[in-house]
Amino acid sequence: WDNADFSRGVGTTFYQEFSTLNTAKPPFVRDVEAKVRRYMRSSYSAAWTLKITWEKAPVYSSWTDTRKTITYQAVLTTDGFRSYILMLYQDGGMQWDYTRLAATNVLIGYT
Repeated sequence: WDNADFSRGVGTTFYQEFSTLNTAKPPFVRDVEAKVRRYMRSSYSAAWTLKITWEKAPVYSSWTDTRKTITYQAVLTTDGFRSYILMLYQDGGMQWDYTRLAATNVLIGYT
């Protein structure tokens, strides 16, 4: 989750934690559970979920172009035994011009 540059006051980052062990689950957590069940083809009931959002994040370094921003999310979730992550990008995918980045080995996602 690097190569975003918030130093010029453009964009924001925020998070929301959902601890759902033995509590009612909000619609967002139920949606995450449904995605995990569908993609992994297994039963899943979240005990904890964290949603991190980078909104209108400009590329590092923002002096290159603060107009090209991207909104994306990482959703981490676990049932206490298995953990999953969902990487979600705005419609149209990554908007940064990766050819102008200092590093040429760009990876969208995680390893």
